[in-house]
Parts: sequence; C-alpha cells; structure tokens
Amino acid sequence: MGQYASFNDQCSLEAQVKNLADEELLDFWEETQQLARMLDQSEQLDVEYNPEYERVILQELQFRTCFKGQF
Repeated sequence: MGQYASFNDQCSLEAQVKNLADEELLDFWEETQQLARMLDQSEQLDVEYNPEYERVILQELQFRTCFKGQF
C-alpha cells in the first residue's frame, strides 16, 4: 500500500497525486478506502486516519475527468 510521509523536503500530497498515472491514482484511492474501512472496523482510537487523502484524490479525479471531456 502506498504511504505519504509529510516532510519539508518532499513534494506535497497534491503534487504527488498529480504525478500518478490514472490507474495508480485509482489504486491509491482504493487503498485509502480499504484503510478507512479497516480503521472503522477495528475502532482503534490511537490510529489517526487523515481524510485529506480522499479529498485530494477525488479533486484530481474530477479535474482529469473534466479535462478529458474538453477534447
């Protein structure tokens, strides 16, 4: 499963997502959904899930869908 580590010398999550191919982006989205389900089922309060992943991924998917529709 992909992992995002927030370090000052790395690209932002948005930049990393923009560099993924369509299939990689869909795989990443699916993996974040699986992770969220696992965390919901286990009810682990000490593990933090960041829904920012989902927002960024869906925003990029929407952008790509609109962009493809123009041509």
